[in-house]
Amino acid sequence: MPTGNDENSDASTARSHNETAPLLQQSSSGARLSPAPVSATPHDSSDSSPTSEHDAWIVSSQPASREAPRQRGLQRLQQLQQLRQRQDQGANTHSQPFSRKWWFRRIRYYVPIVGWLTTYNLGNLATDIKAGFMVACLLVPQTLSYSALTHLPPAYGLYAALVPALVYAMLGTSRHLSMGPEALISVLTGTLVRGQIKHLYAAYSPNIPPPDAIDRFAAGVSCAVALATGLFTFALGIFRFGFLDSMISESSLRGFISGTAIFILVGQTRIVLGIPPSASVHSTPLNDLKYILTHLHQTHAATAAVSLASMALLLLLRVAKKRFKTTQWLQLVPDTLVVIIAATTASWAAELHATHGVGIFGRVDGGLPKPAIPRIPAYAESKDIVSSAITITMIGVVESVIVAREYASRNHYAVSSNRELVALGMSNIVGSAFGAYPAFGSLSRSKLNDRAQAKSQISGIVATALVLVSLLGLLPYLYHLPLSVLSAIIVDAVGSLLSATPGAIAFLFGVRAWSDLFLLLFICMCSIVSSVETGILLAVVISLIMVIKRSNTPRIRLLGRSAADIPELRPISNLAPFSNSSRCISFGSFVNNAQTHNARQENASDSEGSPYDSDQDAGGLLCPTEGVLIVRVEEPLYFANAGQLHARLNRLEMFGDLSVHPSEAPQMKPTRAVVFDLVGMADIDGSALEILLNIVREYARRGVRTAFARVCDGVRTKFGLSGMAEAGAEYEFEDIHSALLHVERQLTVSIAP
Repeated sequence: MPTGNDENSDASTARSHNETAPLLQQSSSGARLSPAPVSATPHDSSDSSPTSEHDAWIVSSQPASREAPRQRGLQRLQQLQQLRQRQDQGANTHSQPFSRKWWFRRIRYYVPIVGWLTTYNLGNLATDIKAGFMVACLLVPQTLSYSALTHLPPAYGLYAALVPALVYAMLGTSRHLSMGPEALISVLTGTLVRGQIKHLYAAYSPNIPPPDAIDRFAAGVSCAVALATGLFTFALGIFRFGFLDSMISESSLRGFISGTAIFILVGQTRIVLGIPPSASVHSTPLNDLKYILTHLHQTHAATAAVSLASMALLLLLRVAKKRFKTTQWLQLVPDTLVVIIAATTASWAAELHATHGVGIFGRVDGGLPKPAIPRIPAYAESKDIVSSAITITMIGVVESVIVAREYASRNHYAVSSNRELVALGMSNIVGSAFGAYPAFGSLSRSKLNDRAQAKSQISGIVATALVLVSLLGLLPYLYHLPLSVLSAIIVDAVGSLLSATPGAIAFLFGVRAWSDLFLLLFICMCSIVSSVETGILLAVVISLIMVIKRSNTPRIRLLGRSAADIPELRPISNLAPFSNSSRCISFGSFVNNAQTHNARQENASDSEGSPYDSDQDAGGLLCPTEGVLIVRVEEPLYFANAGQLHARLNRLEMFGDLSVHPSEAPQMKPTRAVVFDLVGMADIDGSALEILLNIVREYARRGVRTAFARVCDGVRTKFGLSGMAEAGAEYEFEDIHSALLHVERQLTVSIAP
């Protein structure tokens, strides 16, 4: 579980270091240190030892006198160290385990509301209330609309915006994240519910289950998946897996979001047009699209007119806000709330349901949800619930953490990914006991919260209170609301999900990132043709395969020097011009040139670790050194990437370039020595060390000398324990040139130029 121990101890240590480090630096540079007690009596004025913990140390600007003994300076340094130790001890007393202050810090860390509420600035209360009201004006219509995606009664959408949002306001670290139902999560939940309902139909076959049984079954499935999602998310936070939000590539995520958005559009188009539902209980988006196209003649004209009018009004309000950005009152107008009020009023006045047959919201029972422990209903498949919970967790975590980080960066505060996962998990765990289906952060509502200049999660608490008011008293007033208006709101919201796709495709095409472009389109098509589960599964699996593939390949580079008489070593990425052996630099001449450039050798040693990644420099083209491989290892070696090290070294021996196809003829002379530059290898694990040891032994059997240069202390210790020297390798060289000199002396046969 993320803890605050490191945070508190690091802060106190840094504070103590900042107070004493300047004095130590000035002492080492020759400045004179003299103690100046805060208060001293005449009889102890000659005593140089500090009289209290508040002694002040003044650095004299005059250099130390020649007759001052060296011991006096050392004594003062010891006094400074004692002062620093006392400061550290004083800081540690505040962090004693299970003390009162210790408990307060832990509670404030794990329950952030305890920390920020006690220091809340009442001057921000009006701004937070305004932001909460604006978010609620968008949240309530969205929850009513998204509940249609989950095949649940509308009240369950409000349940998902009630308890989870309240729990997140207490545990979340983001000030702007708006917790509640979200389009992608709702459609994933709805896909699960619809897939499980077929088991209920099969149990009642040949009869049809009553509507109340269907609602109870759907609610049970949604609460069960919310509980499983919360447990998975909470576990990710406890075990510090907050980095998983970056494990899915941007192309994979964009492809899945685009495919899911198209899936939602296809499903809502039938409701917008008023086409009767299909008799199929479980269908794919492609089949739904075929059904709509073959039943266009059944479009309900009045329903379609209401839907198009609602979408037109939403578009008009959005365009007006963009056109008149300086009009403050217009920016505060809640689009969806205006559309719902206008549509409900028009439906009531024109009696659209009675006279034109337009489907309406109807009577919906509100009231507070009754707490109950979620259970998997009878006839439901537990494995399907668990697999869907994993999928929902992946999507919800990625979206929520990305949104939290984005708005934290914009407003200059920090969020903790691990604590965000804990907060999101607890929100769903507690929410599942109150009828909520999975809830996560919403980009659109968080954007609105930021635009309203929210200062804290007080805005989220205000929005939750307004949701509670809506749940208790608003639903009866929505009796005449046309259902197609809710679908129009969903279509409008989904349009924002697709708005970034053309730009992403154009960018990938412009930079010629063909693999990413193919991945985006492939996952998008799979989500449309097959299902959203297939789309997210492919996105996760392909992203993980890409990560494993890239981490499985060790980053090594062949080093060479300029064709000019300069002993600097640079990475070589293309050896094609040097297939002729006359273009290569002989080993002996290279070492001689290095010896005659001692003054430049130090600069070359420093530059070997610097970013010289081009194949050309002022000296001309880079050439390999004939008979010797100089290989730079550019990253730590561990079990995953060390497995391919032997094969890549063999390719360097044959071709000198990893990009050359294995079918080509070898371009390199027989290898007599291999020098490894380990400047980038800060660590090595046991598996990789064993692989490297076997490589050295094989080189020794072939008569190839091996040397390691610029080995860090930790790796050098592991080399010594593993018996690397006994295997035939030397690893005590501070730079590559000294390693080359040693190897040349060890060779019994000279390498001809």
